[in-house]
Amino acid sequence: MNVSRPSLRSTSSGILRIGPGLRRLLGNLRNSLLRPRIGESHRPLRAASPDLGLTFIGHAGFLLELGGQRLLIDPNFANWLVIVKRLREPGIELPDLPPIDWVLITHAHMDHLNRPSLRRIVGETQSRSGSAPGIILPRNTGDLVKDLGFREAVELDWWETHQIGELAITHTPARHWGARMLHDTQRGFGGYVIQGGGHSLYHSGDTAYFDGFKEIGKRLAPHIALLPIGAYSPESFRNVHASPEDALRGFQDLGADIMVPMHYGTFRLSEEPFEEPVPRLVSSARQLGIADRIRVLEEGKTAFFRPMVGEVPRVQYSPSSLDPCFQ
Repeated sequence: MNVSRPSLRSTSSGILRIGPGLRRLLGNLRNSLLRPRIGESHRPLRAASPDLGLTFIGHAGFLLELGGQRLLIDPNFANWLVIVKRLREPGIELPDLPPIDWVLITHAHMDHLNRPSLRRIVGETQSRSGSAPGIILPRNTGDLVKDLGFREAVELDWWETHQIGELAITHTPARHWGARMLHDTQRGFGGYVIQGGGHSLYHSGDTAYFDGFKEIGKRLAPHIALLPIGAYSPESFRNVHASPEDALRGFQDLGADIMVPMHYGTFRLSEEPFEEPVPRLVSSARQLGIADRIRVLEEGKTAFFRPMVGEVPRVQYSPSSLDPCFQ
């Protein structure tokens, strides 16, 4: 969540003027409050082995099923982030989640590590399966979740791997930052590559474009890349967030086969038009001749991918009217 620090500027007459950061925040809040929340929730579908099931919850949140494990990445079901309103319903209602084995958190910002959502996920899973999920986080973030009831918490640094059954989960670098508040800059941040069962999926977390995409592709060769395309305006925001064009450049650096965009259309965190990121992504992908490799997932509609052994993954779902790639 990239909101500039609000500022007040004092004039020579002693009158306080609103600084650009606070003006931007107030403008976003006004636009959000006046906008009705839209979208529908759906029940996620089960993935039959050895397929990978991927369901977009919204923002940077996904439900992932593969290798006999159900994972959540950056799940956020909140209607509000303190004073920032959610503008699209979660793709899945929290009670409709299946029992979760592990939760992956990319960094400590409130739109990615949402404590109320995590507490409810633990409670729902425990009540149905009798066991709480585990959680994987970047270094120095475990203290933020230690009271939420997870059965275990695993902190990883960049390039460290945690094995879960047949799945290998590797924490990857990013160009962002991890502070929860203003000064706890020791906290880690990054993404994950999840490998197993003939699948390799990369969730970048929040990031700007950086040379690390090439290294991630070289070391871990993900086939599916979940990449952020929102919160890139004003231009200074691109120091920590990717524009659609930045994400496409990262996708090509990775050498991945399929890109799934995320981090758009749920919370207003920046100044670009709310509906701009996806059409801009698709237009740029068409210019590059790779529009057929972009998969825009509708929230709550599960997509299934077959194991990817020496071929482009085949998607087993019907394109919806909300998928610009099939217009």
